Amino acid sequence: MNSIGEECTELKREYDACFNAWFSDKFLKGKYKNDPCAGIFQKYQACVKQAIRDKGINLDEIEKPVLGTSNEQQTPANTTGTSV
Repeated sequence: MNSIGEECTELKREYDACFNAWFSDKFLKGKYKNDPCAGIFQKYQACVKQAIRDKGINLDEIEKPVLGTSNEQQTPANTTGTSV
């Protein structure tokens, strides 16, 4: 599967390959203290965020800190399942 931004697809493939190797060769064997893919992930994440911005999508809501704040376990506003 390609990335949201074509310019990010190669970074996505590189990260996917790194993650899959780490997951099967290390994590599943209990060796998960180091994440060798973190640098690749950061580059890929930055590329994806820029591609999203380039499409005119505002990232403010998804970048808002939630974990460890009073918003962490709040119920979404529309939980009735009805469409608005």
